[in-house]
Amino acid sequence: MSRFWSPLVHRLTPYVPGEQPKITNIVKLNTNESPYGPSPMAIAAIREATDDTLRLYPDPESLALREAIAARHGLTARHVFVGNGSDEVLAHAFQALFSHGDPILFPDVTYSFYPVYCGLYGLPFQTVPLDASMRIRPEDYALPNSGIVIANPNAPTGIALSRGDIENLLASHPDRVVLIDEAYVDFGADSAIPLIERHPNLLVVQTLSKSRALAGLRVGFALGNPDLIEALVRVKDSFNSYPLDRLAQAGAQAAIEDEAWFRDSVAKVMATRASLSSALTKLGFEVLPSCANFVYVRHADRDAAMVAAALRERAIIVRHLKGPRTSSWLRVTIGTAPQCAALADALGTIVRRNTPPG
Repeated sequence: MSRFWSPLVHRLTPYVPGEQPKITNIVKLNTNESPYGPSPMAIAAIREATDDTLRLYPDPESLALREAIAARHGLTARHVFVGNGSDEVLAHAFQALFSHGDPILFPDVTYSFYPVYCGLYGLPFQTVPLDASMRIRPEDYALPNSGIVIANPNAPTGIALSRGDIENLLASHPDRVVLIDEAYVDFGADSAIPLIERHPNLLVVQTLSKSRALAGLRVGFALGNPDLIEALVRVKDSFNSYPLDRLAQAGAQAAIEDEAWFRDSVAKVMATRASLSSALTKLGFEVLPSCANFVYVRHADRDAAMVAAALRERAIIVRHLKGPRTSSWLRVTIGTAPQCAALADALGTIVRRNTPPG
């Protein structure tokens, strides 16, 4: 605390990112990064862009990247906004598209950055409880609002809504923006992007950090009606006209265009997710049905914090989120098949330890 802080800074409760440990030789399953390297095409493009032109500013409109994203989804560059990671894109969307009247609605268990944005911009919000099975019920969002934000698949649960559920939300709130945060959609969920042409109130946000394995490059994007995109551009150009550097633009464009690598990488993650879910279920864990690159699990007879600590002793790190509805759960990133096998072996030892004889 400092007397030089503004009143706003005194009130803020910042987002806490997942741990990035400094030690080596660990199985890191806590921050939903890809276990596989980026597309070789992306690496080559970054190397090629590393030349004398770095003395020049990058394209402030990221036009080539926006055109590549648009082409992949059957849209135009006017439908695409890009930013420094999907977190920046989300931040601009909260500022540009939600009023200060009725509250923004989002689930009570979801990406914990959403209330941080509301605190930063002075936006009222109301959380809508997940049901007893940790699912979003679209009918629960029939409330006064200035907009709706849904992570789909939801984080940290990994459970996805159908495209039909999303369309019902859009149709029920035609005068409010519905923001669908699709950070994990490529791992088995239905994207809402095909709904954009029919619903001018839809904004879809995605990232290259997960399925494209470019978390270190920091590239995110939004797709929506050009009027919504223009609002984001106006905020961006009032804050930072150059959010993506030359290397990020080059690498991201190549990653978007390397469809074969993308499909192979995603398929491997999904296959490992299925085998890990089966192994954890056999160990007595409840495993929520996941369409993400992680699983959300809990054990009826083992404290989640204790399990996380015991795994850390074995150089395996998972995410334990404190909170009234999350403290009994662990979020486990899908790693390589050997990493997930090591996790399952360690959990088997932990679960059996001190178990009374049956």
